[in-house]
Amino acid sequence: MSTFARSRNYGRAVVTALVSVGFLWALALGASPQLHQRVHKDASRAEHNCVATMIASGNYDHASHPPLVSAPVAAPQFSKTPALTPCWVQSPFLGASIFEHAPPVRG
Repeated sequence: MSTFARSRNYGRAVVTALVSVGFLWALALGASPQLHQRVHKDASRAEHNCVATMIASGNYDHASHPPLVSAPVAAPQFSKTPALTPCWVQSPFLGASIFEHAPPVRG
């Protein structure tokens, strides 16, 4: 094997080791809130977003948006609801009761 190939394999091994250590560190931060709080002072805030919070919540593809919360605004209501009046509606099934009884008995 040439010297160039050995140094290339060594470089790949170093990069692989660094990425693995970084991922394991992110997993440790996601699993331990106290350790995460030591690294990030704002780790307990709801809008805090980092690799450790994304791994802990399961959002690997994208960061979640901060919740949009605003104070409720009272909507003025000027319309009045009219009083309800009873209305009799004939049942549409009254015509279907023709075949409800058997024919008269001949005696």
